Amino acid sequence: MHSTRAALPAISALTEQQQRGWACVWCGAALHTGTARDLGEQRHIPMKGCPYSWFPRACPDPAACAEREAAQ
Repeated sequence: MHSTRAALPAISALTEQQQRGWACVWCGAALHTGTARDLGEQRHIPMKGCPYSWFPRACPDPAACAEREAAQ
């Protein structure tokens, strides 16, 4: 189950939709306001440029999410 994972995927491995919280960070499924699981504010410090915050979200059903991720 994804809720027990210690670390999120690297931001560089995520699509813009996943980085912006529009899609699940684990399986990439589209998310809807009010149903997605908020994974909290994350801080990214790039090698060049300014640090910034990003706000990852995940599917509301971890089991279905894991199935979609495994199918990829």
